[in-house]
Amino acid sequence: MKTVGLFYGSETGNTKSAAFMIAAELGENNVEVHDIADTNPESLLSYDNIILGAPTWGFGELQNDWENFLPGFDELDLSGKTIAFFGLGDQVNYEDVFLDAMGTIHEKVRERGGAIVGSWPTDGYDFTGSTAVENGSFVGLALDVDNQDDLTPDRISQWVSKVRDQFQ
Repeated sequence: MKTVGLFYGSETGNTKSAAFMIAAELGENNVEVHDIADTNPESLLSYDNIILGAPTWGFGELQNDWENFLPGFDELDLSGKTIAFFGLGDQVNYEDVFLDAMGTIHEKVRERGGAIVGSWPTDGYDFTGSTAVENGSFVGLALDVDNQDDLTPDRISQWVSKVRDQFQ
């Protein structure tokens, strides 16, 4: 497997923790982790395999670093790039916008031509709405460390195993 570029934005540290758990599961020699607050969107072009991680903030909004980072995608050609997503959200208190930030980023990647992998089942979650659901599945790994933190390690392990097989 080619080196994976893992890019995350994190306000409280939860998405950062999940990013490093994913990196450890992939094998740290196989992944380079980037905080988007310290990089630019063009950095994605250095990788054929990319993972993008974001928390949903407030009522379905992008986290501040993602709000600044995502407009830079408008100039990127992501054709030939294989891209997976993970998102963090709170399905209890924000059940109608659960993981909407991941949905927003997914849509932008699709517009820019990226090959999207890593869908995740909605089974085991209790929410009423999400822009991150397509064809009955999440567009990437769904994590809720506020309400289901005990499930996070196993979900990451299962998802990484699946995504590893989908990366070139």
